[in-house]
Amino acid sequence: MSEEKVEWIVPEGVYKTRADKLLSDAFEGISRADFHRAFDANRVACDGKPIPKNRKVSEGSVIVFTMPEVEECDMTPVDLELDVVHEDEHMIVVNKPVGLVVHPGAGQAEATLAHGLLFHCKGQLSGIGGVERPGIVHRLDRETSGLIMAAKTDQAHRALSELFQSRNIRKEYAALVTGKPDLLSGSVIQNIERHPTQRHKMRACKEDSGRFAHTDWKFIKPFDGYSLVHCRIHTGRTHQIRVHMNYLKHPILGDPTYGYRKQYGIPIDPPRVMLHSKFLEFMHPITNERLELEAKEPEDFRPFLERAID
Repeated sequence: MSEEKVEWIVPEGVYKTRADKLLSDAFEGISRADFHRAFDANRVACDGKPIPKNRKVSEGSVIVFTMPEVEECDMTPVDLELDVVHEDEHMIVVNKPVGLVVHPGAGQAEATLAHGLLFHCKGQLSGIGGVERPGIVHRLDRETSGLIMAAKTDQAHRALSELFQSRNIRKEYAALVTGKPDLLSGSVIQNIERHPTQRHKMRACKEDSGRFAHTDWKFIKPFDGYSLVHCRIHTGRTHQIRVHMNYLKHPILGDPTYGYRKQYGIPIDPPRVMLHSKFLEFMHPITNERLELEAKEPEDFRPFLERAID
């Protein structure tokens, strides 16, 4: 179906429902993740105009879509000696090291997490993500370490994707931020949008633009000029924690894109954006087992966490 143009009329009785949900429910065998690739490629139109995946449509609207081809790339399995935190016949969770990209991008020749997963799982990964993203359900930035999951079967991939969409998963990160918060905990509910001129960057924005984003944060421990906080994200927007911590005027150490500057007087030079995916807690969507997974902070956090306040 990848190059076939499909025309579909929203059925009677539907009122203001997300287009991606309607399409994935209506077309068995095409997951919401598959449709998201089509939306991202501007291949889904409603009444003649391209629409985003969260556009709400009602009965009678005419939706036309084509599924994009997946670009072929070299996905030779590579032994990366992955740090596996949990694995079963349906899924795998690994502790991703700093500097490892999750999946190949344009012009990128280096080995990625996807290459390592293909080796470790002996090719047994969901094909929903396409050739270049086997099994990948969500992602972490190159400089963000910690827990990330992948699906071994298409059934598990769809179920895990729905788990993320429904937000029935606890995702908590450890972050080293500048200064010391005035409160012990709090929430940031602030929309996020892509920066209009710096396309690699996101920014906080008004309620009538961007996408809804919600982060809870908790103060853990103070140090000399910086603090350890834990951030729980209820939405999965690009660079969400980095944007929200900068919005609070406590940018993450080593993150010049979102506000960190050397003049903060941090006694140790941060080697990267000091953000780590520490906890995942959720009900396994296939076995109904409750999983509580943790990855301790990596070695490059240690000099910061062991430093006493003078």
